[in-house]
Amino acid sequence: MGPVELLHMSVFSQSFSPCGRFLAAGNNYGEIAVFSLSAALSPDATALSQKPVLTFTAHEGPVFSLLSTDCHLLSAGNGEISCWSWSDLTKKNVKPLWTKRPNYKSSLEIPEINAMVLNTRDNSLVVGGGDNNIHILDLEHGIFKAVLQGHSDYVHCLSVREREAEILSGGGGRSCEDVGQQDGSVCALRRDLQVRELCSTSVR
Repeated sequence: MGPVELLHMSVFSQSFSPCGRFLAAGNNYGEIAVFSLSAALSPDATALSQKPVLTFTAHEGPVFSLLSTDCHLLSAGNGEISCWSWSDLTKKNVKPLWTKRPNYKSSLEIPEINAMVLNTRDNSLVVGGGDNNIHILDLEHGIFKAVLQGHSDYVHCLSVREREAEILSGGGGRSCEDVGQQDGSVCALRRDLQVRELCSTSVR
């Protein structure tokens, strides 16, 4: 990568490895860089030891979100999610275990995926992005099992309240919606806000 590319590089996402010894960072060029924290933060650290121990291209577009599980690194770009083994990455093997795309309305639709969060209650991955929807991936069976609607603009961030079995989502727009699933139907309560939109969705 040349000096011009470095000048215009932006880091959009980061995630620690399960062991805490490595940090993965995703940039606007679709690359993931893996840093050794023990080497980079050592009292004897040099400029070389502060460089990534591994850099690879994960997506054609920017890496908007990174998330680590007990043994995997999940990366999200424009319309797709890839899964990498942390064990393989530490051995500099950069082949993805799988790549999946949410069920979008059109095959030509490639919205960015801005946020991912794990729901440990049912071993699912919750993702949100530029199509204004929340998609839920069943990690055990590898299929998208639900689409939650309610936002009028892109979904920018997600959180799971496990005890209350709720998904909280925030995004663009000028309204606040409280969305709950009851008997398969979706109810929404909209309030005016100045700068953002919030949703609360039951996942029971």
